[in-house]
Formats: sequence, C-alpha cells, structure tokens
Amino acid sequence: MGSARRELLGPGGLVLEVRNRPGPPPLRFETADGGRMLLRQDERVLLLARVEEANQGVYVRRYAGYRPPLPPMRSALMRDPGNWVHACARWLEEAHHGPLHDSRWHLRVRTVFPPYVWHAADFVRPWPHCHLDWSGDGWHGVVPLRPLSAEDAPRVRAHRKHARDGTLAPVLLWWVTALDGWLLLDGHDRAVAAVAEGRTPPCVVLARVPDEEDWRREVREATEAHRLRSAAAGAEQRETQARAYADTVSDLPYEEARTRSWPLPGGVPAWEAVAQAAMFQFPGD
Repeated sequence: MGSARRELLGPGGLVLEVRNRPGPPPLRFETADGGRMLLRQDERVLLLARVEEANQGVYVRRYAGYRPPLPPMRSALMRDPGNWVHACARWLEEAHHGPLHDSRWHLRVRTVFPPYVWHAADFVRPWPHCHLDWSGDGWHGVVPLRPLSAEDAPRVRAHRKHARDGTLAPVLLWWVTALDGWLLLDGHDRAVAAVAEGRTPPCVVLARVPDEEDWRREVREATEAHRLRSAAAGAEQRETQARAYADTVSDLPYEEARTRSWPLPGGVPAWEAVAQAAMFQFPGD
C-alpha cells in the first residue's frame, strides 16, 4: 500500500505524507469539460455532479454501493479508542478503497462548526439528488455517501446512547474543494445519532495540504515580499509586519490545497452516458 511519514501536530492532528502511491487512488474524482465530475470507487460510480454555468452551485446525484475505508466501530473500541487521529491515519493507510495518493494529508479533530452545517439543510438528507448552493459565502456542508438511517433505527439508537455518554466515535469527513464542502466518508449512523441528540458530531477532518515543494516556494515568495516591505517601512511598521509574516509562513504548510482529480476516461460523452442512464432509471427526476 505504499509508505507514509507522519508529522505530529499535537494530540489533535498530524500530517501524513504519502509516498509510492502515484494514483489514481481507489476513491477518486474524475472530471470532464463544462464543470462535469464524478466520484468513483474502484470502477463503481458513486457520485455524478455538474457545476452550474454561473458558478451558483452544483447539482449532485449519488449511487448505491459505497464502501467506507474505516472498520466498524464497536462499542468496546469507542469506550477505549486511544488517539482517534492516529487510528484514522492508520486505517486510511491500510484501506483498499480509500482516497489517499501521493501528497501531504492533514488529519485533525474538529468539534466546532457553524450551526448550519449539521443542524440545517447543509447536512444533506435527501437521497439520491441534492443541490449545493454556492450563492452566498460558499457552501461548506456535508454530503453523505449512502442514504441516512432513521433516527430510531437500531444502530442509530445504540449510537445515540454513546452520544449522550460522550463516547461516540468521530465521523470522518473529507474536504473536497470541487464541492466546497465535505464528503462523509465514515460514520453515517453516528452523525445521525449525534444530530438526533442535539449535538454536533465529533469529527476527524481529512484534507489535502500543499506538497513540500509547493509550500516552500510560497515561503520563498512571501519572504521576498516581506523583505521588500520591511526595507521601506519604519521601525514600528517593521515589527507589525514581522508578526504578520511569521503567522503567514507558519500556516503555509497546512493550508487546504485543491482536491486532486483525474481526467474522466471518455470525457464529456462518458459523463453524459452515465447521466442519461440515471435519467432512464429515474425518469421523474
């Protein structure tokens, strides 16, 4: 499965530098002209999407058959988990159907979200179609990859007790720039359970961050710009600029990078064929 080097960022985060997995990975986005994209796991299409012409949002249709990359979360594991970020990193490294490819990946705990993410329409409940609205300040919602269970389903009821006890395992979210939001990779029933209890689901967030050569190039550019500004500034301004420069440079290796995609074999005709098959199967859509 290749190798990965871990950069530890405290108990709540790490960077996983994945090597010898040139891609495309089993779980991957493929794109064609005109804002067309699909998500594929191995050879199975899981998600079909097209960006609106005016960039006001994206229309999404999902398909059954998704296989999560993490193992089932038993009650004993949730009560004695160890470090969830390290566990998720290990499971993703070992996964046969996951999204990792050669790059740097940031995994971190996240427990605070804007209220609209989980407790309003941006936690997408309709299946299989949805529309992600970009018309405001972006979307930043959560797209499940399988139909959500009812709040009184047996597995959800079991997880609701963990939510009340504070022992619920985190859900795994993947930040996807092409959607301006997260895909729910693991923990669909846990997410439903937490929301049903009026809580924000505990999360581990996965995002690609810049490769070393990219962030080092940005550091060099920021350093040169800072040098020029400092040469023309007074003493008090230089102190303020130095603090701003230090903050900028320290954040560059961990800023979210564009989610990588691969060309869709067959291009637009292949995407249209999948879309037409969906319309034929669901003529009322």
